[in-house]
Parts: sequence; C-alpha cells; structure tokens
Amino acid sequence: MLTSQLADALTLLSGAALPADMLAIDPITEGGLLWSSTIIIVVKVLIVFVLGLVGTMLMVWFERKVVSGMQNRVGPNKAGPFGLLQTLADGIKLFFKEDLLPNRADRVVFRLAPFLAFVPAFLVWSVIPLGGDFSQNADGTFNDGTITIFGEVTRIQLADPPVGILLVLALSGIAVYGIMLAGWASGSKYPLLGAVRATAQMISYEAALGLSLAAVLLSSGTLSTAGIVASQNSFLDWNLITTGLLPFFVFVIATTAELNRPPFDLVEAEQELVGGFNTEYSGIRFALFFLAEFMNVITMSGVMVTLFLGGPQGLFDIPVIPGYIEGTVWFLAKLLLFLYMFVWFRATLPRLRYDQLMDLGWKVLIPVSLGWFLLLAALREFHTQGKVEDAFRVVGIAGIVAVAAVGLFAAALNVSRKNREASSSLSPVPTSSASSASSASNTSHSGASN
Repeated sequence: MLTSQLADALTLLSGAALPADMLAIDPITEGGLLWSSTIIIVVKVLIVFVLGLVGTMLMVWFERKVVSGMQNRVGPNKAGPFGLLQTLADGIKLFFKEDLLPNRADRVVFRLAPFLAFVPAFLVWSVIPLGGDFSQNADGTFNDGTITIFGEVTRIQLADPPVGILLVLALSGIAVYGIMLAGWASGSKYPLLGAVRATAQMISYEAALGLSLAAVLLSSGTLSTAGIVASQNSFLDWNLITTGLLPFFVFVIATTAELNRPPFDLVEAEQELVGGFNTEYSGIRFALFFLAEFMNVITMSGVMVTLFLGGPQGLFDIPVIPGYIEGTVWFLAKLLLFLYMFVWFRATLPRLRYDQLMDLGWKVLIPVSLGWFLLLAALREFHTQGKVEDAFRVVGIAGIVAVAAVGLFAAALNVSRKNREASSSLSPVPTSSASSASSASNTSHSGASN
C-alpha cells in the first residue's frame, strides 16, 4: 500500500497534472498543476514577498517624510536620494544590535512572538487582488480581471480561495497573539499591561469590524476577494456607495484601532508603559515588531481598497496604459490615499484615554454597525421581493426603532453614571479646609517635637 502511494506521488512529480480540486484557488490550476503553471505561481510568491518588504521600507520613509513636512521639519534626507535608504540603514543597524533576553522571560515564547506578529501581515497579501484587466469591451461588458502569461490564464493575485475574506479575518486575529505573548513572555509589568490592553482593544473593535464587513458581504454576495472586486464594476457599484457609507467609516475606525495606530495606540503609550509590549525587545526582534506595524498598515489599506473602492477596478480606462497594468495602477493610487490618511491621523490626532477607547467601541460602533446591517438586510429583502413602498415602510419602522433604542441606551448610560457618582460620594475627597487644618496640625506637632 505504501509502495503504491509513493509511486503515485512520483508520477505526479514527474510531470503529470495534479487534480484541479486540490488547488482550485487560481484559474491557472483548473487544468491541473503543470511545471509551467508551477513556475508562474512561484514567481508570484516571490513578487508578493519582495513587494511586501520593499513596500514596508518605503512606508516607513513615507510616514517620516510626511509627518516631518506637517511639523515643519526636514525628515530623513541623508541615506540615499531624498532619504529613501534611511529605513534600510536602520534595519542593517538593528541586525548588529545586541539581542537581549530578560532573566525572567519565557525564552521560547519570547523568541516566537515577533514572528507571530510579522508573518500574518505577509499572508494576508496572498488573497488581495493586486491588479488585472477590468477594462470595458466594445459590447459594454467588463473583463473579469484575468490575464494571460505565456499561454496560462491567471490573476494578478496569489490565491483566490472561496472564503478569502474569512482568511483575512483569521489572520488579523492571529496577529494580536504576537503582541499578547510578547508582553506576557517578557516577565515585566509594563509589557504585560500593554499586552492586556492589546487583547481588550482587539476584542472590542473586532466585533464592529466584522459587522461592517458583513454589510459588504451582503452587498457582494460572495466571500471571495476576487468576487467582491468583480461586483464593483462602476463607481455607483462600489461597496462604499451600495452599503451607505456608514460601514466604510466604521471599518476605518475599527481598523485603526486594530492596527494600534494613533489615536488608538494605547498599547505602547510611552508616558504610561515606557514602550508597551515591546519594551524588553531589542535588535532584530524589535525590528520585526516595527516592520509588522507598518506592513499591517499597508495590508489593511489594501483590504479596504478591495472591500469598498473596487480594488483594481478603475473609474475610467487610461488610454496610454495596457489593460493588464491599468488595474495595478488604480490599486496603487487608491492604496496611497489610505496610507496618507493613516499618516495624517498620526500627525494630527491626540491619543484617546482608555475609557474613551472602550466607550467608542462598545457603546457607539457596535450598536451602530449592527443596526445598519439589519437595515440593509431588510431593504435588500424588500427591494428584491416587494415594492418600493415596502422599502420606505421598512425605513420608517427602522427609524422609529432606532430612536427608541437610542433613547433607552441614553437612559441606561444616565442610570450608570448616577450609580457611579453615588458610589463615589460614599468616600468623599477631603475638603480644602480639612486639608489645611490637617497640614496645620502636622506643622504644630513637628514644631512641638523640635
């Protein structure tokens, strides 16, 4: 039995095609996985890996340069033209820094945590469409984004599994384990506090992010990232428009909190936690956390472009650019908008208090995104099976329910506030007169003792 299995494996490796069901994640594998298609897939993997590293390096330079311009400073300008090689110089320096290991640290987990934060950011890029031919044909139809390379039909995307967007959610959830384990394994209280904050923050905003994503899936009708892009053929078909703008804004806020970016960077609040979860890290391990933060910014910007702005789909055809490159140009242009937005947040917004962070997540974003999703679901049901009057009736009922819900929620918050004030009044703070009397008594006692 074992011999026959080895023979079958050798037969496959010798050049026969693999079954199409084994790797049904790319049009190139529909006829089986041959040597030519295997080489194309390997090249795409290398391109995604290299672009991820180079993009992260350029993102660090871009943020430092833009923030310095907003703050009337020069920014990096020494290493390379316009300071483009400054990040590379910093990375080389960190390679030769001493790799410290605290005495009370868990050695295995302490070494593993940076990779748990860094690797998921890379893997998300495997399901993001980076380009494709979406140009309009003469008969008014649109191309599906596939291109032909050496006779092989494929996508400018590493893989397109049927549940690609669920893979994005799973990897975003894994990334927080790197921060959590780094703080726990350091054997110090400040990193531990940063790790606890990261866990609470992720749980609080993951729900709002998932509900806003559910509105996109309801509009697109698929979990495939390529299918989501294909459903946004024009500007009016963008999920930014079809979902009513609100899920987009909720997703942006929740993503900013998930990335621990300002104004939600309480995980590494230096005035409270020294350096947060990575206080005890140095050398290349610190560099991995640093790269993971900036790579996650690029990754989630690409996810938002895919979900809400049509991905590589353009607003119009660019005559001078071939169709197979045009999609990539549009994707990069949209990506730069989100990257600049995150940098703008960092340069202008002050850090929130932790109670404000929790209140925004639990008391605002989750109820609003849930209510909006239910409204979209009801409108979609009546739009396809009922009349326009039924849709207006649904909106009216939803408005009444929303007003009632907001009223009840405000009343609950008011009762909670009064209860806190009543409990705090049981142990009143000493008045100024009592404080002055106490200080005078202390002074007299000290004088008598002298």
